[in-house]
Amino acid sequence: MTDGKISDEIVQRYRNVTVATVYGGVIQKCYEPCFMREVQAFTPGEHLVGRAKTLRFVPPRIDIQKETQQGAESPEYVAMGSCEPGDVMVMDAMGKSWASIGGDVKILQLKMAGAEGLVTDGAIRDLDAVKEYGFKLFAGGRTGAVGIPDVWPYEANGTIQCGGVAVRPGDLIVGDDDGIVVVAAGIAEAVIDWVEEHEQAEEYIKALIERENVAPGKYYNTQSFERLAHERPWEK
Repeated sequence: MTDGKISDEIVQRYRNVTVATVYGGVIQKCYEPCFMREVQAFTPGEHLVGRAKTLRFVPPRIDIQKETQQGAESPEYVAMGSCEPGDVMVMDAMGKSWASIGGDVKILQLKMAGAEGLVTDGAIRDLDAVKEYGFKLFAGGRTGAVGIPDVWPYEANGTIQCGGVAVRPGDLIVGDDDGIVVVAAGIAEAVIDWVEEHEQAEEYIKALIERENVAPGKYYNTQSFERLAHERPWEK
């Protein structure tokens, strides 16, 4: 990390590993929960990796709606406008998987910003049109309805929850067809070190199991992993 920001080199290393193994690395650091619930891939086959920008929705209320900036200064446009190429827009819709966080016109801003993807525990409106924008999409659902009376954009780039997981701006978002995991910025380097070593150990163990034609339990256990991590036989 440089000045608290996850480096491009670390981001790139995450592009070569799976969500399932990243999840293992994060829980090794006791940063649970880290796996988003009820958030699924709507662009199957795509691997999402990028630093988070955030938007928080709240239930609509007349005084809050009057007090919140609207138009181009609305929190939703401020949040999306803060995205730089490669960033991931994460939207907290309070787990309302039926509630629209935006459709093709609003989300066009993310395309123009060069965002890597959009993640929400709400629903995406005009989903087929949004898919044409070319970035990765993960959501609780899809809808033809608008956000009100379910959600109202309230705060840009604060600490939020999404899918039951805390997300701060700058955290690393990693997604594939298995789902989304959040890697806190402060542990991103330590996690990817663990993940790369773990994946090398798994590949080595799979080869041993097939070569010896034995049950996976002979090698796929904590003691074997600890020994392999120390000896690193795949480097010899």
